[in-house]
Amino acid sequence: MSIRPALRRLWPAFLGAVGFAALFTPARGLDVDPRLQKDEQDRIALIEKIKAPVLAVLAPGGQGGGSGEIITEDGYAVTNFHVAAAVGSLFHCGMANGEMYDAVLVGLDRPGDLCLIKLIQKPNQTIKFPTVAIGDSDQVKPGDMTVALGNPLLLATDFNPTATFGMVSGVHRYQKIPHPTGTLLEYCDCIQVDTAINPGNSGGPLFNMKGEWIGINSAGSLGKSDRINSGAAYAISVNMVKNFLGHLRAGLECDHATLGAEIDPENEDGGLGRLVVGRMLSGSEVDRRGLAPGDVVTHFGGVLMTNLNQFKNRLGIYPKGWRVPMTFRHDVTEVHDVLVRLPGRTADVLPDKNPQPGAPPEGAPADEDSGPPPLPPPPPNTDAAKLFVAKPGFANYYFNKLERDALIDSFHRQGDFTAFQGPWSLRGDCTIAKKPTSAEVAVRPPSKDQKDDLILGTVDGTAYKIDPLDTATTLKDLMDPPDSGGMLLALYQYRQLMTQGEKGFIGQLSHGGVEPFYPPSVVGSPPDYRKRVMCDVLRTKQAGVATKWYFRRADQDKWYMPQAPTGELIGFEVSPDHDEDPCEVYLADYAQQNGGSVPGRIEVVCKGKTYAVMTNVKFTMEK
Repeated sequence: MSIRPALRRLWPAFLGAVGFAALFTPARGLDVDPRLQKDEQDRIALIEKIKAPVLAVLAPGGQGGGSGEIITEDGYAVTNFHVAAAVGSLFHCGMANGEMYDAVLVGLDRPGDLCLIKLIQKPNQTIKFPTVAIGDSDQVKPGDMTVALGNPLLLATDFNPTATFGMVSGVHRYQKIPHPTGTLLEYCDCIQVDTAINPGNSGGPLFNMKGEWIGINSAGSLGKSDRINSGAAYAISVNMVKNFLGHLRAGLECDHATLGAEIDPENEDGGLGRLVVGRMLSGSEVDRRGLAPGDVVTHFGGVLMTNLNQFKNRLGIYPKGWRVPMTFRHDVTEVHDVLVRLPGRTADVLPDKNPQPGAPPEGAPADEDSGPPPLPPPPPNTDAAKLFVAKPGFANYYFNKLERDALIDSFHRQGDFTAFQGPWSLRGDCTIAKKPTSAEVAVRPPSKDQKDDLILGTVDGTAYKIDPLDTATTLKDLMDPPDSGGMLLALYQYRQLMTQGEKGFIGQLSHGGVEPFYPPSVVGSPPDYRKRVMCDVLRTKQAGVATKWYFRRADQDKWYMPQAPTGELIGFEVSPDHDEDPCEVYLADYAQQNGGSVPGRIEVVCKGKTYAVMTNVKFTMEK
């Protein structure tokens, strides 16, 4: 059998290979453009600069793993959830300098495929870890060049990351991928690149040519006959990661937001066109804000909405519970700007140690919405085991308690009122519906023999009495005065926080991550949603009533990064009824009273309307 036909078939491929190699073979006597030489040297220098914070993330024993990147000098690092799902709660992390560190699980975002871990310092050693420079993924454009670093195919056996180079193919991509754990990974606002991303690159960083971290390499189009990248890879945008970092650092099992209504494209193919509201969840937040079937959503999260893909991307970047501005219209002339609290996709499963009558006891069988099973804890007798506490609703309660205690300590540094365990009251000038009046609220400390009501209030000449701990108290009582959403109950909760601290909330006391807070505008004027303030959130529950407390973050420009809490409480919202709007309380004009800082102005808002404004507020506290 002649081999000439085979040689004829191979000859073009051979010539192509020779030609391709010639591109990279310096020709004698030919001058290379200095600009090309400089570009090459700049890329080499860039990779050398950005590789230091890149991790090879491995399971104990090195069986399986992926990549990651260090984001803080004390060793917090980000990787993918699907990497953690394969590894567990104890990680071995190799750095480019050859050093290996153990790391422990901190927080999880399963649907968003994110995981935060913490490198553990070695005995008798405290170092500042190298960190990535965080960029702005909204500035990324198709055609930009990128560099991906990581541990593809687990080839970085010396922990020196592999580098690949390529172009941004598209931005704001949306993709759903089922995971073997049963979690549906929803990649929102992703960056599509032709930069080679292979198994093992997962969790590693995508950089722009400035050396800024712009995304987390998470998924790729792999060939059917092998597991090699075929040219389309996806990186989670760093701006989405920013929204979840505060939750992850607080050891939470994060949930992504939903809307409570279906949005349908006017065009069947989902292309450019109006976004029309379809079915609504009765009683949802958007229902209470006035959204109705047939309405058109024009803006969401401050962005003009032009197609369904864009809306899904925008909705998917927010954690459960965030408030987001939304604009919709009933017709051409009737336009509504509203703030919407975004519900989650799964039920809140935090245990209530002080449930309302009729609630299932703690430890009762979980329902189908009780959440996914936790990752296995670190092996006992390891350093990671000392930094891990399992608790329902949390990825690692150890870190939640760490953040929670720091937040409470900072609050008490503003004014430690824990010695004032006696009667507590406040009074001030009050305006209700533009009518000048007065308000006074008194709270008595609970006692075994005390049969009187705990809360006494006189608002606009009407007296109220409430005992939130009495099972005979009705929901209507807790919502007094009418139209306030529960102003008296809210001030009772405030007294609990000021004077009791952790002991005042036996139902729940935990850090809730980082959320936006929107101070009210001048009474009677439309809200200005651009003036959001990013806050640390404290979550409490007392007598079955949930409250969220908002503490201003020190650095509003880098609100997503860890920082010492300020302790400045600027507002809170109390929810006597989860199916109704909460009572929102806004605090301002702080001054010294009783040896600490207290607000001189209190504004109460419910259902988007100001119920009352109290000024010249005076507190009376007894020891």
